[in-house]
Amino acid sequence: MNAPLRAARVATFVYFSLCGTLMGTWVVNIPAIEERVGISHATLGGLLVLLGLGAFVGMQVAGRLTDSLGARVVVPATGVLCSAALVLPGLPHDPWTLAGALMVFGFCNGCLDVSMNAHAVHVEKAYGRPVMSAFHATFSVGGVLAALVGAATASAGQSPAVGMAAMGALGIVIALVSARALLPAAPTVAASAVATPTVEAASSAGEAASTGKMGKAGQVSAAARRGTSGRIWVLAALAMMVMLCEGAANDWSALHLKDVLGAPASTAAFAYGTFAATMTIGRLLADRLVARFGSMAILRYGAATAAVGIANVTVSPWMWAAFAGWALFGLGLSGCVPQLFSAAGHADPAAAGANVSRVAGLGYVGMLAGPAVIGWLTHFTALNHTFVLLILLCAITAVAAGVLRTDSDRTRRARRTRELAHGSR
Repeated sequence: MNAPLRAARVATFVYFSLCGTLMGTWVVNIPAIEERVGISHATLGGLLVLLGLGAFVGMQVAGRLTDSLGARVVVPATGVLCSAALVLPGLPHDPWTLAGALMVFGFCNGCLDVSMNAHAVHVEKAYGRPVMSAFHATFSVGGVLAALVGAATASAGQSPAVGMAAMGALGIVIALVSARALLPAAPTVAASAVATPTVEAASSAGEAASTGKMGKAGQVSAAARRGTSGRIWVLAALAMMVMLCEGAANDWSALHLKDVLGAPASTAAFAYGTFAATMTIGRLLADRLVARFGSMAILRYGAATAAVGIANVTVSPWMWAAFAGWALFGLGLSGCVPQLFSAAGHADPAAAGANVSRVAGLGYVGMLAGPAVIGWLTHFTALNHTFVLLILLCAITAVAAGVLRTDSDRTRRARRTRELAHGSR
């Protein structure tokens, strides 16, 4: 592997970590900013929707700019803009100004998110093997770093604006220094070299062929396409539920520790850090676990683990037990979304892009809705009681995980049944 490509991969790691750190810095400062501006949880939930809307608009703009100008231009530019915009939410003293600041920061963050992912695709194609999961794990590492820095600045008595400005200044330097290592253009390596069809995809194709669902020209029949379309929407609904849970944890975990359990701001920051850390660990381990147990098992037992974790957060009166609950919540959720995206991509190779976009799009709606829904529910009940909704969503996901069942899962289950029957004799 040549040195420029290795450098481009390292630079991509840097930008993913930078993006996670910038967003995490905002997240860990939410309690202090909410208190200074003097707004309720419900009002904060509405303001967080504006951040998400800004991010959505930024994603659309950055996608077109990256295609026309190239990731090497857009990634560092958006990295600088996002770093500079980080200080804005730390300055306002009234809700209206905070709303504008969040819109701007969300827009810049969405631009960076899309452009760095586009460059990550280029790097993956050039490598000729999957490397995307590691990039996303690095994003979570950035959240852990933000939690550590946020706890330190809160302990030192620094205002949110000071800590966010310092992190933003450092981010500008990092974005500029890392720019030269980015790939100048999309590589010409064939996309087919990136990944080998999985056993699950191959078995699904074989099943379709054996049951007569494939025509003479290899086209999927209309009935099969209708069935696939229905399955895709089920996957999309599950993605929305899982990512709603993630969004709720991102924006309400620190406030839970502070407002419900009375933890100081410096300690409360570690709630999000704990969640982000276990998400990272889970993402690093998920691929190996899928190879051994199958994607259905990862979704089912991951969602069940997340349900146990958030249930513990909901009822526990002890701070350290709540930390353990947030840790389990992150670990359980970590492998769920990748399995849903993968299943959507393999459901119909002729429409892989469209199917993944449906699942990812509805999932992003869930990510935006999570903080707002929790904020709205605080009108009627205590913050920790609103987490019952998250328990229900995780439980539904675990029950519905059978949508990912493949021939390999059926074979594995049949083998285990025979082994148990043989051992009982």
